[in-house]
Amino acid sequence: MQVLQHGLELGDNTFAALLTRGLTELTRLGVAMGGEKETFYGLSGFGDLIVTCMSEHSRNRKAGKLIGQGKNIEQTKQEVGMTIESIDNIEVAYELSKKYNIEMPIVNAVYSVLYEGLNPRDAVTKLMTRDKKSEY
Repeated sequence: MQVLQHGLELGDNTFAALLTRGLTELTRLGVAMGGEKETFYGLSGFGDLIVTCMSEHSRNRKAGKLIGQGKNIEQTKQEVGMTIESIDNIEVAYELSKKYNIEMPIVNAVYSVLYEGLNPRDAVTKLMTRDKKSEY
């Protein structure tokens, strides 16, 4: 999500929408894999998501900002200089969404930005103009 907000300098409402939708996606996948819905709304779920997306100290936030500014994965990894879980795990989340047949448009968009050359701004436009449906 950081790719789709901070690096593109999008507003707070877009950030809130992406954060809310992102939590929903993660929860749907986790529940499909046998997790408890409540876990995702606690410290280890929502709490971690907030810190990852908002903290100036977050490697993932810094990486997302760099990707949003047009850096590629290798440039981003070099500049961050540490493990970037969001980049390392997006392929896993993408594959799990297919395996469990869970709709995860943000995961798909980030995957497309990182590995298929989708422009980050186009990814945001695609996400924010999707047909409306229930958030859960």
